[in-house]
Amino acid sequence: MRKFLALAAAATVLTAGLVGCSSNAAPANATSPKAAAAQAKPLTARIAFDKVSAIVSTAKLSGTVTADNDPNHLLGRPNQYTSKITFDDTRISADDVSGTDKGDVDRGGAIEVFGSPADAQARAKYILSVTKSLPMLSEYDYVHGAAVVRVSHYLTPKQAADYKSAANNLG
Repeated sequence: MRKFLALAAAATVLTAGLVGCSSNAAPANATSPKAAAAQAKPLTARIAFDKVSAIVSTAKLSGTVTADNDPNHLLGRPNQYTSKITFDDTRISADDVSGTDKGDVDRGGAIEVFGSPADAQARAKYILSVTKSLPMLSEYDYVHGAAVVRVSHYLTPKQAADYKSAANNLG
């Protein structure tokens, strides 16, 4: 009986020691619930713009496209963008864009987000086919995943490259 009591006492001490050494800290590779929720959020044009403008400080939000104000009538249509914003770039001269409407890509650009990367690629390909023979409509287009970042041709290639780098960080 003494042996049994000694063994039971030892087991109790060992269990208490293990419980006392445990930690409530999350493992190093665990993601906090808030971070997990942020990662699970689907990409929208506004989220993409926030990421882009954190890198390209000259980008200023100029508008959010809705079904009521979409000049292309594509928002939410099959295989078209699910969200879109427009932005101005302060490096573009007001003289260059006088006469253009608020939200025109010439003033800075636009970000369009699609339901799939294939739809984003198709949009970029379509834009290229339309603008290829019309230099005054040309633009820089950067596709990353389901997002198309469209940038004004009034920016130099080096300035536009800032947007390409920013687009690569959307993933």
